[in-house]
Amino acid sequence: MADPARARKLAVRIREVVASALERGVKDPRLGMVTVTDVRVTPDLVDATVFYTVYGDEAERRASAEALESARGLLRSQVGRATGVKVTPTLTFIHDRLPDDAKHLEALISVARERDAKLAEVRRDARPAGDEDPYRRPRTVEEDLDEDLGDEIDEIDAGDASGRDSGAWDAGAVGGDRVYPASPGGDPTIGR
Repeated sequence: MADPARARKLAVRIREVVASALERGVKDPRLGMVTVTDVRVTPDLVDATVFYTVYGDEAERRASAEALESARGLLRSQVGRATGVKVTPTLTFIHDRLPDDAKHLEALISVARERDAKLAEVRRDARPAGDEDPYRRPRTVEEDLDEDLGDEIDEIDAGDASGRDSGAWDAGAVGGDRVYPASPGGDPTIGR
């Protein structure tokens, strides 16, 4: 097995060699405007897959594919001379569908944007059927503090009204029972 970094470097070099050979070396009239987009080399450096795009319609793509297949031997020999590897990888040409898929995706996104714009236009003057905000809103910190303080004040006032000592209430004693904090390993109810 070869080093993956070496395979990547070889793929970059093959892309450069094939692109320049297609530009200057291949004289086939069927070859259209071909762009080499990517090359992937197997880890054992024996096979190389060349991805390409062709500017034009489906007939030009087919003609360019035939021209690339007929020029495969010439391109492989040029790759072998330029790279200097022990075994020149075989070349397989595959039409790259990524640009076509990207165009299709862009078309779908533009349709979705148009539909969103139409929906926003319909919603602009719409009013909700019920309340403006039918959902409960989370409580704020100020509301919680006000409510907590109000409950404590009510409890202290109730303690004063029942004749209990408010100081005993604060100390944790209710009705004369004293609560002691738990000692390490001790029982908190001892001393009652």
